[in-house]
Amino acid sequence: MHLQSLLGIDLTIIQAPMAGVQGSALAVAVSNAGGLGSLPGAMLSLETLRQELTALQAQTSKPYNVNFFCHQPPVPDAARESAWRALLALYYAEFGIDANTIPAGPQRVPFDADTAELLRAFQPAVVSFHFGLPVPDLLAEVRSWGTKVLSSATTVAEARWLEAHGVDAIIAQGLEAGGHRGMFLSDDLTTQVGTFALLPQIVAAVRLPVIAAGGIADGRGVAAATALGAAGVQVGTAYMLCPEATTSAPHRAALQSEAARHTALTNLFTGRPARGIVNRLMRELGPINPAAPVFPLAGSALAPLRARAEGVGSGDFSPLWAGQNASGCKAVSAAELTRALGRG
Repeated sequence: MHLQSLLGIDLTIIQAPMAGVQGSALAVAVSNAGGLGSLPGAMLSLETLRQELTALQAQTSKPYNVNFFCHQPPVPDAARESAWRALLALYYAEFGIDANTIPAGPQRVPFDADTAELLRAFQPAVVSFHFGLPVPDLLAEVRSWGTKVLSSATTVAEARWLEAHGVDAIIAQGLEAGGHRGMFLSDDLTTQVGTFALLPQIVAAVRLPVIAAGGIADGRGVAAATALGAAGVQVGTAYMLCPEATTSAPHRAALQSEAARHTALTNLFTGRPARGIVNRLMRELGPINPAAPVFPLAGSALAPLRARAEGVGSGDFSPLWAGQNASGCKAVSAAELTRALGRG
């Protein structure tokens, strides 16, 4: 089935859900332009999620996607948290922060029964998942609404697993992609490959529509993905300078600078590998550091450092998520960008 008819969209362009740099406004603009706008739900409280979904439904009659994480909730490790804060002690001293006042705890929660209950009232056309899929009962609940289910695969094995477990289309997430790696069958980063190596292998391995993601920033990238068998593309970084995005001032500045040419996978900000622009914290601690607590616990200790630095216009302690190709990242409306991408 063509992606347009499967998802009810005019253009085979999916705006990547980007937690922390967008809300419903970006999703509304993309959906109204004929693509599939996406709302990231992983960092939202239930009340905020309800407000954003209400805003979405009030402003578009077109299909939209809501995205959630499916990680296993971690078991807090006091010794590891203490060691992590000790590693950050020099930075706390620099900013005059008392580490004892910083609360611990996750900043991202997985899709659960309470979220599904809230979502039932809205029954979005599409729900997408990162890090695999929710438990079978929750997945069945989502599918019972007639909602189409997408999930990310970073390897052929993950794509086959997703097909066997009932998704409607697979997002082939190449190594170039910004934000969190969707990997879930392995934590071995050497299994991760580029979009245009991964895409044709997944297309050959499954019968479902495959959506290419990672490093696609303009019409030429869309055409290349289509030539390799993609039914559509998911684009994230290119949308981050749009006025509808909530990208912070330091993050916007980094995206428009030479710094955007140097990205790396890092576990410092959340405890799980994600691609972002290399900044001071990544340079000084190394982008992958074994001291970082498991996902998503690493972020709490960094929160006050990020707030202080951003307060003086610095992204030194911020997760500056971005893919390897920021060339299409321009301060144009999301509708204009969506239509340009759709022309391929």
